[in-house]
Amino acid sequence: MRILITTAGSRGDVAPYTGLGAALRDAGHEVALAATQSFAPLAEEAGLEFRPLPADPRSHGDVLGKRELLRAAAAFLTDLGEGFAGAVAEGTDLLLLSTTTAPLGWHVAEATGIPSMGVYLQPTAPTGDFAPTVAGARSLGRFGNRAAGRFTLHMADRVFEPAVARLRERLELPPLTAARMRRRQEEAARPVLHGFSTALVPRPSDWADHLTVTGCWWPYVDAAHRLPAELEDFLAAGPPPVLIGFGSMAAGEGERLGAIAVRALRRAGLRGILQSGIAELVAAGASAGDDVLVIGDVPHALLFPRLAAVVHHAGAGTAAAAVRAGVPSVTVPVAADQPFWAGRLAAIGAGTAPIPFPSLTAERLADALTAAVREPSYARAAAAAGRHMAAEDGAGGVVTAVRRLAPPSSAPGRSR
Repeated sequence: MRILITTAGSRGDVAPYTGLGAALRDAGHEVALAATQSFAPLAEEAGLEFRPLPADPRSHGDVLGKRELLRAAAAFLTDLGEGFAGAVAEGTDLLLLSTTTAPLGWHVAEATGIPSMGVYLQPTAPTGDFAPTVAGARSLGRFGNRAAGRFTLHMADRVFEPAVARLRERLELPPLTAARMRRRQEEAARPVLHGFSTALVPRPSDWADHLTVTGCWWPYVDAAHRLPAELEDFLAAGPPPVLIGFGSMAAGEGERLGAIAVRALRRAGLRGILQSGIAELVAAGASAGDDVLVIGDVPHALLFPRLAAVVHHAGAGTAAAAVRAGVPSVTVPVAADQPFWAGRLAAIGAGTAPIPFPSLTAERLADALTAAVREPSYARAAAAAGRHMAAEDGAGGVVTAVRRLAPPSSAPGRSR
């Protein structure tokens, strides 16, 4: 089949689908990835066709306050919807929809008759087992968790409403609210596969049968990829270092965060690697070639197993990558679902107690690093969870689900 994977957001919202797409391609399908233009290199490196979506979340700028954040999100989604139908029209037999694109993709699937399946990186369906991922790590009790989950979906529907209305008008479909479309999907028991590990979040006990958890989908890494020579030299020059990075978070705070990181590393007596990221971390106070190295993007799968610990923002992908490597985490959650994943790492013993981003100091970071590196329990818990992850075949679960969905006569190039 010609499969189109659609996603939007930051790098962590896109990269896992490159590995998933490569697995589907290896199973004999023609696979395209639709995302905003800046992620074209990720798709091309994985050998996937790339179809650009016209929106870029960075084009709406940094915002402050919930009201402004909701307005920016609505504008982003409206832009996204404008190009969605065009990406599908290039030739698609099956739509795989991420959390951010599903509320738009359902309408395109209705207009075209193309089957769709959810491929989510987070647990979004309400459950009594835990509060919604955007509500942090604290449980509200079974009733409260389910109520909060329903309210979160209601708020998401409101954000999507303008984009849905415009998209349905373009597709010449009768008016239908985002909330009503979501209920249709639930009533029809449309399959949704979730690419997280049960090592971190067991499948909720009250989920319906059409909601499955496959295990993680990992970013594509070419078998020939190697770490930069400078990084290899640094790793070989002493004991395993600590990596400190904030991924797509904390834009413009690189100098402040770099200074905190260097002071914390030296207070804890550890060597460190700073990953510049969107924040553009710099090794303030460190001389070149000393005990701190600054690097750009490198595959987590190649670097993390060689570290003593990872300091990160607790994005879903980075949290899972640290566990996969059997390395303790020190989490500094910034926003969105990050407090949830930070809480999960702490709950299974693979991470220290989270340090909220506004509360980050060199002293707190040094204390957490000392505990993560010197206390063996963190490494043992991370290694045990990593073994659990190794037994999961996340991408294989999606390949199997797609095979079951495809009619026997389907073949690449045939359109429905």
